[in-house]
Amino acid sequence: MSLHKGKKFSTKHGPDEKPDTSIKTEILKQTKNEKIPCAVAFEIAKTLQMSPETVGKTADLMNFKLIKCQLGLFGYQPKKKIVKPQDSIKVDVKDAVSDALSQGRLSCKHAWDIASRLRVSKMTVSWACEALGIKIKDCQLGAF
Repeated sequence: MSLHKGKKFSTKHGPDEKPDTSIKTEILKQTKNEKIPCAVAFEIAKTLQMSPETVGKTADLMNFKLIKCQLGLFGYQPKKKIVKPQDSIKVDVKDAVSDALSQGRLSCKHAWDIASRLRVSKMTVSWACEALGIKIKDCQLGAF
């Protein structure tokens, strides 16, 4: 769910939802200015053995902004995204992306899995998707 300007991230969730206290403590320790980078959120998830989605939800409930998506899709200044289509795409990346599509889109999780399996950067997969006109969906942190 996207937010309109001025809305709080916590409104994406029910009014009775509360932040997980252990995650909240870690977020407060590791962030500043009510912003949490994607990589930090994933590190917290790994450390606490929680899902990235749970960390993202807690960040939302704290009204912290998720920034610096590791796929380059959101949270960068002055522009929101930094991913740009590349002129050349590795054939193995293109094939892996094509094979993992669901309804013409690639999930964030599949993008990460492809990068890991092919030993390329996450941005390489994201660049390929941009060049191919493929949207990445289902952020593991719940940002999109």
